[in-house]
Amino acid sequence: MSHPLDRPVWSAFTGRQADLALRDGGALRVHPDFGLFAATADDGPETLEALGRLVRAHGGEVGLVERFDPPPVPGTTVVNRALCWQMTADTLAEPKPVDFEILPLTNADAPEMLALATLTAPGPFFSRTHELGDFVGVKVGGRLVAMAGERMRPDGFTEVSGVCAHPDHRGKGYAARLMLHVAGKIVDRGETPFLHSYAHNAGAIALYEALGFRFRCEQVLTVLAAA
Repeated sequence: MSHPLDRPVWSAFTGRQADLALRDGGALRVHPDFGLFAATADDGPETLEALGRLVRAHGGEVGLVERFDPPPVPGTTVVNRALCWQMTADTLAEPKPVDFEILPLTNADAPEMLALATLTAPGPFFSRTHELGDFVGVKVGGRLVAMAGERMRPDGFTEVSGVCAHPDHRGKGYAARLMLHVAGKIVDRGETPFLHSYAHNAGAIALYEALGFRFRCEQVLTVLAAA
């Protein structure tokens, strides 16, 4: 029996987040307002044709997160491929006291969240990505300068994502502390936090390891667009 995190997109968006998926036969893609992700039930020709239709019908790009490279998807082209580390945290580092307030973010903060993510590029972030889970942030002078939140939610797991800090406010420990806060809330719910990092990003991986995350497996991110 496969592990839910072996195919995190399929696990999340056929499970607790199924209402956010657009479906065609055995293929799905997350609604473009929420995310980039797509997945298939299998690699059969009918399913791959269905995925191709979803890409063409709704435009933009989709991202597959799988253990191995996917087979060719009819009517699409590969625009990016990257190796990622999937990491989980069974035991988190002990949070240290901080001199800043960690604030819950709401729909009223959505424009600032999107602007911060667009500036810092923590990963795909769209107009309604913040609705995938709880987000928290740090504000300076009423302005959002750092945030972290939740994304994919396979049964028993929740992904820590959207972690970023404004370039003018880095080096103050905001990102690490926000990550611990989000991950701690996930643990409090009886779930296991996980995340994805580009395999070449040694600095980020070192930070995640310091927070208690450990390598679970390698994943391949394949980004497709209509040909």
